[in-house]
Amino acid sequence: MRVADFDFDLPPERIAQEPPAERGRSRLLKLNRPDGVVTHHEFDDLPALLVPGDLLVVNDTRVFPARLVGRRLPGGGAAECFLVKPAPDPDTWVALVHPGQRLRPGSRMVFDRSGRHLEAEVVSEHFHGRRVVRLYAPAGESVTDAVRAVGHVPLPPYVKRDDTPADRERYQTVYARHEGSIAAPTAGLHFTPAILAALDARGIARTALTLHVGYGTFQPVRVETVEDHRMEAEAFDVSPEAAVALSRARHEGRRIIAVGTTTTRTLESLVLDADGTVRSQAGETALFIHPGHRFQLVDGLITNFHLPRSSLLMLVSAFAGRDPVLAAYRDAIAHGYRFYSYGDAMLIL
Repeated sequence: MRVADFDFDLPPERIAQEPPAERGRSRLLKLNRPDGVVTHHEFDDLPALLVPGDLLVVNDTRVFPARLVGRRLPGGGAAECFLVKPAPDPDTWVALVHPGQRLRPGSRMVFDRSGRHLEAEVVSEHFHGRRVVRLYAPAGESVTDAVRAVGHVPLPPYVKRDDTPADRERYQTVYARHEGSIAAPTAGLHFTPAILAALDARGIARTALTLHVGYGTFQPVRVETVEDHRMEAEAFDVSPEAAVALSRARHEGRRIIAVGTTTTRTLESLVLDADGTVRSQAGETALFIHPGHRFQLVDGLITNFHLPRSSLLMLVSAFAGRDPVLAAYRDAIAHGYRFYSYGDAMLIL
């Protein structure tokens, strides 16, 4: 299957640069899998579009301010360090740095913000321009606290603006609990306490798992053939409580609705017992879902609109079919939907 088969034309003005003025005031396109019919709704219509007994599964990861902006030492030239994932040694991280040609092993950087201070040294150099960096906080302060104070919200590159203090709250789901992601599970950004309460009142069950979103979720597909693409591993955790909720829903024939592609990848990575029971599991997944995948747990999907040629669009196409999904995307564009992380949402049933 060709990567080019997942291309589409998107007018630049359809890429959302800001979240909605009010959380939850997004639009919702519903795609019916059996016949490809598309209908248009508001996101707070979601409780009425689901049925009592459905199990909604969310990703409760929390984004940390992974983008460090500062200067090189010595000399003072501009420098950036994007923390991708922890390295094995304490206070070391795999990172993307800029300017890469000047930041070789032994190079140092300093980051200051609002009176707080953090330093970094490049320890080693790896593939695709990555570095391992060691972070240093002032005496008596933890590196974790320093990163939280100095770091910037890691908005995606297609958001063509600097982050603002408001992004620290808006680029985070209302149910975020476990810190560790460098990007938000954006399908969850639409939920509000009021919408969650309305789902509860309608008898829609809910459980949470954790997948820490890493660079792998968004890495470009650089190959020409879909099957040649490889995902990077990301850490996940499915608690005993979540496993019980998933098992009960499956055994009772109730639908499991995944909120987001990260939730979907986690659910589809789980090992089930012979009778279909889900056990508590933790580990890493590098599962790449593309057309041809046979879904074992997911019956419905809530997701945002994704980039052309992306692994996320391929996942959605695996669930609902490439042609119906691309037709729904064309419909969304024609109706003025907003795309990508701060954009509108799609419900596929």
